[in-house]
Amino acid sequence: MRLFDAGGLYLEISATGASLWRLKYRFGGKGKRLALGINPDVSLAGARERRDAARELPASEIDPGEHRKLQREARAERATNSFEAVAREWLAK
Repeated sequence: MRLFDAGGLYLEISATGASLWRLKYRFGGKGKRLALGINPDVSLAGARERRDAARELPASEIDPGEHRKLQREARAERATNSFEAVAREWLAK
């Protein structure tokens, strides 16, 4: 079941009762969806803020889904290049 708000924002409720905020948007002529957070953890106001931030990206010709994926990869790379990770690798050798 989907409960729609405005600007492509909606709450998707699964059969198990879990609910997830999602954003429906178009980029490059294709319809896409972006998860914005789990309902109790992210309030309606928080979901609207995330929606507004994500809707600014296509104006700059940036796909919000790809942008999130690149951010996730950058965080993972920073974690692997931390001092602790390098020290553990050095000690293992």
